[in-house]
Amino acid sequence: MSELLTADINKIMELLPHRSPFLLVDRVIDIDPGTSATGIKCVTYNEPFFPGHFPDHPIMPGVLIIEAMAQTSAICVQIGDETPGDSLVFFMSVEEAKFRKPVTPGDRLEFKVKLLRERRGVCKFQGKAYVDDTLHAEAIFTAMISKA
Repeated sequence: MSELLTADINKIMELLPHRSPFLLVDRVIDIDPGTSATGIKCVTYNEPFFPGHFPDHPIMPGVLIIEAMAQTSAICVQIGDETPGDSLVFFMSVEEAKFRKPVTPGDRLEFKVKLLRERRGVCKFQGKAYVDDTLHAEAIFTAMISKA
């Protein structure tokens, strides 16, 4: 088995078009290009969504947790490309989304993503979000890889 790859924030910004406040992954580790990866998001009270979701009980929106899983998946499939950053990854569908526990300021989210299948640039992934080894959310999602 070859050595697993890592992407710091600079590499992530090279590969993804997202920027603050919508860049939702701080680091990606254990990358097996085109197969699986683990994204990391350190959730802070300063996140722009907390004042409105919910002011007296801040909770990270579930759709943003799924978006962070998708961003981790995009890194996973692009990092091995000969021309990184030349592709865009677009959501196509989300299935079987389950939100088991809330994510709050101070949590360190880990997104475990795995490619289930790929056909003609359409990839189906399984994603799971953990805090301290406890499953907080999961989903199956499909994305299309398109040359920019």
